[in-house]
Amino acid sequence: SREVSRHRPLTLASLNHRRISTDSAIMGEEEDAVSLDQNSSGGGEDSSLRRNRHSSPLPPHLSSKVLTLPTVLTLGRVAAVPILVATFYVDCWWGRTATTSIFIAAAITDWLDGYIARKMRLGSAFGAFLDPVADKLMVAATLILLCTKPMDAIVLGPVPWLVTVPSIAIIGREITMSAVREWAASQNGKLSQAVAVNSLGKWKTATQMIALTILLASRDSSFERLLPSGIGLLYVSAGLSVWSLVVYMRQIMRVLLKKK
Repeated sequence: SREVSRHRPLTLASLNHRRISTDSAIMGEEEDAVSLDQNSSGGGEDSSLRRNRHSSPLPPHLSSKVLTLPTVLTLGRVAAVPILVATFYVDCWWGRTATTSIFIAAAITDWLDGYIARKMRLGSAFGAFLDPVADKLMVAATLILLCTKPMDAIVLGPVPWLVTVPSIAIIGREITMSAVREWAASQNGKLSQAVAVNSLGKWKTATQMIALTILLASRDSSFERLLPSGIGLLYVSAGLSVWSLVVYMRQIMRVLLKKK
């Protein structure tokens, strides 16, 4: 019986089964050989994706839409600049209140659009370009408006240069940094990192917004006592502006000297 079972005739089904098994084994060996070749040469889509996943994080998600909610808020700040100018020259209580309220709303939306863009992943290239432009327009317009009406110092009386000097320092720094960042972006990644916004720049922006809010509000007789603190904060902001510019320039020089 053992001899009969050992020499049992092969059927068509068993032949097909053996052929399929042999083909699959050969294909498996070929696939293993291909994967070994890819791994040894550093190729292969799966291996490269695996390496990229562990070596460098994915870039932040950018929305394909142009008019996202943060961008609409930024456009609102740009549109508010002419209204700010118009209300500044309205010589009554509601004009002064409107001017201060518009600037406060602009400062709040400056923080809010960045928060929404990060939390809801609605950042876009157009919004990243427009946001600093809107900030600089609002700050520069406010500084120029304040320079047109000299502030009354408590001891010295009307002093034309009291706001003009820090305004020149702040506006000049912003123009210089815009040109430097544009030049750094056209060079290489290390220079762009050297002029990235740091904590010093954030402190400069915070003191600047608070100072301008106080100076606008102090035009009303109810808040005249806040004028010295507003002027003091404006000079602090101007000092931080110049200091941050020096820090950025030193970082750029370090990168350029390392390249040599």
